Amino acid sequence: MSGNHVNGRRGGAADTVLEVACDESGSDGENLTGGNTDVFAHAGVSLSEAAAAAAVREIRDRIRSPAEEYKANHLLREKHRAVLEWLLAPRGPIHGRARVHLMEKTFFVVDRTVGLLLDDADEAAVLFRAGRTDFGETGWRAFLEAANQLLRVRHDGDPVDVFYDTVDALRRAHPRTDAARVLERLSATRSLAVSYRDGFLAGPPLIPLLNPLLPAIVRTAALWSGDGRTVHLVHDRQNMLTPDRIAWIEGTARRAGIGLAGLRLVVARDDARVQVADFLAGIARKIASDELNGRGDAALTALLRPYVDPDSVWGDARSGALLAGPVQD
Repeated sequence: MSGNHVNGRRGGAADTVLEVACDESGSDGENLTGGNTDVFAHAGVSLSEAAAAAAVREIRDRIRSPAEEYKANHLLREKHRAVLEWLLAPRGPIHGRARVHLMEKTFFVVDRTVGLLLDDADEAAVLFRAGRTDFGETGWRAFLEAANQLLRVRHDGDPVDVFYDTVDALRRAHPRTDAARVLERLSATRSLAVSYRDGFLAGPPLIPLLNPLLPAIVRTAALWSGDGRTVHLVHDRQNMLTPDRIAWIEGTARRAGIGLAGLRLVVARDDARVQVADFLAGIARKIASDELNGRGDAALTALLRPYVDPDSVWGDARSGALLAGPVQD
């Protein structure tokens, strides 16, 4: 795999540090059930600066838009389908040099809620996969919105009362279902929820439980360092990425044994590698969202599949298998 390398050390031995440029798409902060997007994507590319600049030039030459800054939506227009396929194709400029971590936002909400209150990942999966069927679309949407409000730092009204009133109403209306069984357990956790909310009285937490960006960056570092190499991340500037949060990312990675040498922020328009990561993140988010909602394009999904992190945070089994299933040679 070619990329941008700098000298570094890991484990006391001389090593090469792989520099990976990153960007995201689909960020709605903590509003995961009522935002503009249903998928969050975080992409990383290991292109050299020269290779990334060449790819951006090629995209501009092929699309010929007068826009000063190109975004993923330029490539997603039907009239530019050939350019999109070229970018993702096995012989394209980023194949083997880019990865993308996906998060299905509603599953992320369920996973975080059940994780906080029950510390049981299996129950989160059961609830997510049974909830819509057992409660119906309206009931399931009510649960998701109540859970989102419970975990958000900023909220309206009393999110604890709203959440447990919703839980009690749904489990009584739909007894003896798999989803109601999980809600029965959740109904006994009010004290944990109150403690969680009381923790905000001193001020907002450094790491909001529902913000997908921070854990996605840690996962991106893990993806690229999985073969024992050390990585350094270059990321588009984000208000969320304060010095304290960058320190949290680096510390979390270190404790997990991830070879993250550091994280540096740049302005996207000044770094072609980040621009390419932005393209991939936006493209992946749209293709994944279409597949999630049953309107997927089989050809584009197949082109995206080699880039998708198999450990993406994804609850829908059908679309998940298509997006991150085994790649056919």
